[in-house]
Amino acid sequence: MLRLLTFSTLYPNAALPNHGVFVENRLRHLVASGEATSTVLAPVPWFPFSPGRLGARLPQRLGAKLKDWGRFAAVPAQAVRHGLVVHHPRYAALPGIGMLTGPAALHLAARAALAKLLAAGHRFDAIDAHYAYPDGVVAVWLGREFNLPVVVTARGSDISQLPDHRLPRRLIQRAIRDADALIAVSVGLKDGLVRLGAPAGKVTVLRNGVDLEAFRPIPDGDPEDRASVRRALGLGAGPLLVSVGHLIPRKGHDHIIRALPLLPGHALMVLGDGPERDALLQLAQDLGVADRVHLLGARPHSELPRYYGAADALVLASSREGWANVLLESMACGTPVVASPAWGSREAVRSIAAGVVMEETTAEAIAAAVRRLLLLHPGRAATRAYAEGFGWGETTAGQLAVFREVLA
Repeated sequence: MLRLLTFSTLYPNAALPNHGVFVENRLRHLVASGEATSTVLAPVPWFPFSPGRLGARLPQRLGAKLKDWGRFAAVPAQAVRHGLVVHHPRYAALPGIGMLTGPAALHLAARAALAKLLAAGHRFDAIDAHYAYPDGVVAVWLGREFNLPVVVTARGSDISQLPDHRLPRRLIQRAIRDADALIAVSVGLKDGLVRLGAPAGKVTVLRNGVDLEAFRPIPDGDPEDRASVRRALGLGAGPLLVSVGHLIPRKGHDHIIRALPLLPGHALMVLGDGPERDALLQLAQDLGVADRVHLLGARPHSELPRYYGAADALVLASSREGWANVLLESMACGTPVVASPAWGSREAVRSIAAGVVMEETTAEAIAAAVRRLLLLHPGRAATRAYAEGFGWGETTAGQLAVFREVLA
């Protein structure tokens, strides 16, 4: 039995249940195989001043970050989620300079927490780290200190964006060099790791999967059928789009709103919270489409199938993604997708049954792709059948192979 310490600041908790849910989902399926156990070490940021008073004096982006950190204050030190014990030590996070101080602060908290676990009798065979910076960097430091092999999973902006900054780039490259193995969630992400100096043979591509039981089409006649969501929003029978993700510039929700004047009669649901909410509402008002834009806030992961199922298409307009889980979730619910050309999109969307990948992410391209998809799409059953090729079994087997090779 493989005994893992899963280490990541991207992990769901009581205050933010959707935070890093993709890490939890992969781990749950790995443990469900019966071949591995895991204790989760998921540090949360702590800031020593009132986020409410200070946040009003900071730029909007930093104020929003402090608001999130304020929610972390309610996270218990230990919790059990889906049978997995999760520890949440605090680490100091300073607004505006966290990129510089994050690794050292995270390391102090994680080292003390891991030493406490070992003193209590826990034993681990390897560290399973998620996100290269600062998590992967710190995991490699912990591995050296506690004589544990480390496998780091890169997931997106940790490779596509953070290496643009000098200190993170240097530390990420060292972590790439010193980790025992690397996992990338898409081929594009592997290529990014290789450009940063990783030997190609050190990187295993293990795509994310989708829970085909949790995400499935809503049966006709079900009380929560497609029509019920539309009725709740006061919508008619016109085409309905959905976009899912944090309300930040990188997610590109504004591009979809700009496409609506080119798509008469189409409505849009946006699921997510974030600092861009007011700007998106104002944009919809300025474009005269406010009556067709519904910002519904964040929704529990368990509720997402209802919204995917109600929509005619999901639109992903992100500028950067490692592997966007929302694509597979939507397809598993029978809803095809329009995706930006971010890393992983072409690997997930390979036929019209799945959807359309755009060459560029503009309002005009989104409108054209939506029209093409709704005209040519073969039906929701075909989309569901396509998604059934993306269960978690292959990814779980791949993880076990990586850890066994490292331990051998």
